[in-house]
Amino acid sequence: MNTLFRIFLLLCAILVSSEESMKADRVYDKDLRDSILANITGASSTHAKKVSVLKYGAKGDGVSDCRDAFTKAMKGADEMGGVNIMVPAGVYFMKGPLILQSNVSIELDEGAVLKFSSDPECYPVVNTSWEGTYLYNYSPFIYGYRLHDVAIIGKGTIDGNAMSTFATWKPNQKIAQMRSRYMNHSGTDVSERVFGNGDWLRPHLIQFYDCRNVTLEGVKIINSPFWCVHLLMSENVICRSLRYDAKLVNNDGIDPESSRYVLIENICFDNGDDNIAIKSGRDNDGWTIAKPCENIVIRNCYFKGLHGVVIGSEMSGGVRNVFVEDCDYAGYCKRGIYVKTNPDRGGYVKNLYVRNCRFDEVEDLFYVTSKYAGEGLDSDHFSDIEGIYVDGLSCNKASQAALVFQGTKQKPISDVVFNNINVGEAKIGVSFSDTKNVSVGECHIGGTVDIPTQISSKDKIFDR
Repeated sequence: MNTLFRIFLLLCAILVSSEESMKADRVYDKDLRDSILANITGASSTHAKKVSVLKYGAKGDGVSDCRDAFTKAMKGADEMGGVNIMVPAGVYFMKGPLILQSNVSIELDEGAVLKFSSDPECYPVVNTSWEGTYLYNYSPFIYGYRLHDVAIIGKGTIDGNAMSTFATWKPNQKIAQMRSRYMNHSGTDVSERVFGNGDWLRPHLIQFYDCRNVTLEGVKIINSPFWCVHLLMSENVICRSLRYDAKLVNNDGIDPESSRYVLIENICFDNGDDNIAIKSGRDNDGWTIAKPCENIVIRNCYFKGLHGVVIGSEMSGGVRNVFVEDCDYAGYCKRGIYVKTNPDRGGYVKNLYVRNCRFDEVEDLFYVTSKYAGEGLDSDHFSDIEGIYVDGLSCNKASQAALVFQGTKQKPISDVVFNNINVGEAKIGVSFSDTKNVSVGECHIGGTVDIPTQISSKDKIFDR
């Protein structure tokens, strides 16, 4: 090989390396992430007045109804410039929902437990949503509607106490579930979508609906009747250092839905369903409201439950600008990262960034499908899925598949970059269908092949 040709190849290699380096810089958009973080502050922490809930008649004996005491403690919070309600150790029984107010911070000391009644009659019907459909249903146990500057913090516990009633309801919910979806598709006015007694639609444990400046930090969450933390159409939210032991039916950890500027960090998940499920409304409701879930940063979390991070399937309003970084596992997850939609949903998923995340044994490590099971009610709303960037994702074993992408012929999944993928064992390494513009860099599935350090004389290709 002559010298000039060698120099030409070297220059080509340098140019390719430079181009790949610039491409790598574009893969993980740190500037976008940092601009999102700059807009997330959570609740104001300037509440000057501190009061003990005991002063208003609460008793931590696990029997006395403390709901009125919390209501009285919150009264006038706006006029006082905000109030911190201190809850010392003890078990505080709540015979009905805790209806939050603006400019309120509830601080649960270590050993303090908010324990809610398991009697459905204690929970009146309120304006809420259920699986992506807006309707009236049983009140969430902790409910904030159109509030600002609200916090629940401390080392105490929130106990939904739903084992004997709400946790048993799922087998009875189908009729009401399908009625709600029919109302969604037919455009029935929300005021006429009234559910409650006899409909078996389980309430959420904590819901912030159309709120801004919210902080949830430190508390432990157990025994939820349905989804644990539902962030619905809310903005500027911090969920930090929460702890879960919530293994009842459909106990999702955190569900941001049609919300924006959300930080989820340092969470220890142990859930009976998805750890984090990002949503933006179901079908007609999602298209009509057209409020995407966007600008979300998930970092330094420990996953354990059904799936780690999920987008969908109720994502008809769109999901964009989601960062998942520096996360690890606390135990088994069926799927690590899971994006699911179908031709009923429409909507889009754009700009999903994953970096430095590890799982142990999973069924599938990274699974994206546009063909998730649906009702088939309106099956020509194909979803746009584009702009997925992964740099650093691993698991010890994928019992089914490492990387799965299932687009549709009408709208293939596009613009996908994988780099630094490491999977110890996998039944299937890669399964891509109806995709385009997929780039794969450093990728080892099922182990690595050693690079020989020296070529034997019989294997040499002689220069000519």
